[in-house]
Amino acid sequence: MLETAEEKSVASLTVRKLEDALKASLRVRAAENGRSVEDEVRMILREAVGPSPLSPPPTAQELAPQPRRVAASAGGRARVTLIIGGGIAAYKALDLIRRLKDRGLHVRCVLTAAAQRFVTPLAAGALADDRAYTDLFDAQSEFDAGHIRLARDTDLIVVAPATADLLAKMAQGHADDLATAILLATHRPVLVAPAMNPAMWSHAATRRNTAQLARDGIHFIGPGTGEMAEANEAGTGRMSEPITIAEAAGALLRPPASLRLYGRKVLVTAGPTYEPIDPVRYIANRSSGKQGYAIAAAAAAAGADVTLISGPVELPDPVGVHVERVEAARDMLTRVEAVLPVDIAIFAAAVADWRVAEASTQKIKKTTDGQPHLTLTENPDILATIAKRSVDRPDLVIGFAAETEHLIDNAQAKLRRKGCDWIVANDVSPETGIMGGDSNTIHLITRDGTESWPAMHKDDVAAVLIARIADKMGKGDA
Repeated sequence: MLETAEEKSVASLTVRKLEDALKASLRVRAAENGRSVEDEVRMILREAVGPSPLSPPPTAQELAPQPRRVAASAGGRARVTLIIGGGIAAYKALDLIRRLKDRGLHVRCVLTAAAQRFVTPLAAGALADDRAYTDLFDAQSEFDAGHIRLARDTDLIVVAPATADLLAKMAQGHADDLATAILLATHRPVLVAPAMNPAMWSHAATRRNTAQLARDGIHFIGPGTGEMAEANEAGTGRMSEPITIAEAAGALLRPPASLRLYGRKVLVTAGPTYEPIDPVRYIANRSSGKQGYAIAAAAAAAGADVTLISGPVELPDPVGVHVERVEAARDMLTRVEAVLPVDIAIFAAAVADWRVAEASTQKIKKTTDGQPHLTLTENPDILATIAKRSVDRPDLVIGFAAETEHLIDNAQAKLRRKGCDWIVANDVSPETGIMGGDSNTIHLITRDGTESWPAMHKDDVAAVLIARIADKMGKGDA
C-alpha cells in the first residue's frame, strides 16, 4: 500500500528513540502478530492517529497475522546468513541454499550488487523461503539499523562465493555496502568459500588478505582446483561444491558436545625442512604443508589443544592452532620435544633425511676446480625418536610415508622400524599430483591391517583421520 514520507519519517524517528526494553517488546509483539517490525510500527501508528485521508485503509492481508517464522532460540533451527558475492560461481549459491535447508537450517540471503548480475534476489529469496536483502540504505529494513540486526540475528555467516574484492574489503574492514557492513558488525562465526581466477588467488595481495582473515578468526573452505569458467584457464580458485560448504557450515554449528577431542593435547608437524648448504642454498623437498595444516585445523575443530610445528610454507595459520615455525630438522626436533607431553602426535612433515655436515658460512663460488665437495650426514629421525621414548611418549603416534614405489610394503616396514602406532601412506609419484596438490589418496596402516581410502580433498582426509583418531582414543587404546 502507499504511505506518506511523513509516516516513514515518524516511524523511523519513533523507533530509534525508544529504550532498548521497549524495542525488545516491539519485536516480541511483531513476532506474535506474524509481522515485520516495520509493519508492526505502522499498525501502531495507524491505531494511534486513525485513518489518513492521504492513504487507503490497510488491506485484510496486512491486518491478518502472517505465518510465523520460528527462530533458532525457539524452534531449534540454526540460522545461517548467506552472503552471495559477485562471481560466476554465484549460480552455485542457489544450490547451496537447498543444501543448507536440507540440514534443517534457516537461510537468509544477502546479495552484493555484483551478485545480482548473476542471480536475482527473487530466485534466492524463493529458494530460502525468506526475503533476500540487497541494499544498505533500504528504508524498510534500515529504519532500526537493519544491518546490525542481520549481523546479530544469526548463528553463522557463510560467504559464497567470496571474490577477491570481497575478501580484500573484509581484510581491510570496509563497510560500504550491506554485505560488508554485516561482516564488520557481526560477532558470529564466518565461513568463506573463495572463488576467483587462479592468478587472482595466487596474487600476493590475496595471500596477504587471506592470511589476515585467518588471523582474525575467519574460517575457510576451499578453493578447489580445476577448470575455470574462462576458456583455457585451470588451477586453484574454484569455489568448493555446495555440499562441501554445507558440511563445513554444519560442522561449525555443531554443539560443544560433538567436540570429540576436547581436553586432548595434539602435536602436528607439517611442511618441508630446509637444510642449509650455504647462506643462499639449501636441501629441501616439494612438500606444501597443506595436509599437515588441514589435520591441525581439523583437530582444533574437534576441540583439541593443538600445536603445529611447521617448516617453511606459504599457508595461513589454522584457526585456533598454536603455530611454531622452524626451518631445519634439528630445530623441528627441539621444538617437538619441548611441546611434550601430548596425547596424540601426528608427524606429517616431510623432514629431509640428510643435511650438509658443515654448511658454509659464505656463498660457495663456482670455480675452475670443479664441483664443490659436500659431505652429507643423516638428520635426526623425529618420528622414531618420539615413538621410542620411554618417558612422555604420546598415547598415539602417527607417521607419514610418502613413497613412489611399493607403497604398502614400504609403509608397513616403516611402521615396524619406527615403532609408531599408525602410518598414513600416500603415493607421491609426480603423476599423482599429491605433493603440493589439494587432494590426496591415502592408506592407513595400523597393527590391525590396512585401510585404503578413496581420493579426497586434503581437508576431507584430515576430517576423516581426526574422526578415526577420536574413535580410537575413545576406546582407550592405540
